[in-house]
Amino acid sequence: MAHEGWTRRDLLRRTALTTAAVLGGGVLMSACESTGGAEGQDALQAAKDAKTIRIGIANEAPYGFADSSGKTTGEAPEVARAVFKALGIDGVQASVVPFDQLIPALTAKQFDVVAAGMNITGKRCQAADFSAPDYSALTALLVPKGNPQGVLKLEDVAAKKVKVAVLSAAVEKGYLTGAGVAEDQIQTLDTQDNLLRAVADGRVYAAALTDISLKWLVKQNPAAAVEVTPGFVPMADGKPVTSAGGFVFRQEDDTLRVAFDAELKKLHDSGEWVKIATPFGFDDSNLPKPDVTTEKLCGA
Repeated sequence: MAHEGWTRRDLLRRTALTTAAVLGGGVLMSACESTGGAEGQDALQAAKDAKTIRIGIANEAPYGFADSSGKTTGEAPEVARAVFKALGIDGVQASVVPFDQLIPALTAKQFDVVAAGMNITGKRCQAADFSAPDYSALTALLVPKGNPQGVLKLEDVAAKKVKVAVLSAAVEKGYLTGAGVAEDQIQTLDTQDNLLRAVADGRVYAAALTDISLKWLVKQNPAAAVEVTPGFVPMADGKPVTSAGGFVFRQEDDTLRVAFDAELKKLHDSGEWVKIATPFGFDDSNLPKPDVTTEKLCGA
């Protein structure tokens, strides 16, 4: 990815609520144009009839993004493609919206599934229904090359009182405040690119995100004088916080979610998920453990 002047992500964000990229091609369609069935029709059956499903992404790599050719790809869209193909749905259309608007846009029926690597949290579970956990991930920090302050975990950010950046509406801000980091130490930014720039330019000392995202970001920007700390499990009230993400559905679309979960489990169990996810920085360590369930994460 280029990171000088306007990036592809910047351009896509400017058209986020008005266009949708079709997975695997360059066709564009209105984000408000429905491909589903009539009002009240079962979402799964509507998608099967249309042979197309609509997904929402936030254009954040490596979870769901547009590559240099304009194709929508990433771990979540590619897993979604495999699941829906198994359900007889070959077409996947991706709408790009800001991360904090994914669930509102889903509820407003701009698309049928959020496929953006969204963490399963109690608050989000109140607004929508999550699939079974798709992956688990560690948290990490992006820091200046050499990490002169020796900041390796969130508690170090609090103790050393350094500035830290997070993405808007992401879970890391809660992790930081739970670790004792003061609000005035935290800067909220809108893109991964801006997290990188903030650290590289010295406007903040660190940026908090999943280790998967940060490693991908550094890989795409080898000239940046930054590095990623070893991944860690954040703590809250002295207890480890499990970070796991999934796909998101409207609360009334149980049939679609249940069918999706059945095919997702087959991908996990067969080893096919690892093949799909590996190009995006995931491996078998990111497969959720059996005791990591949506019910537990929603209740946390």
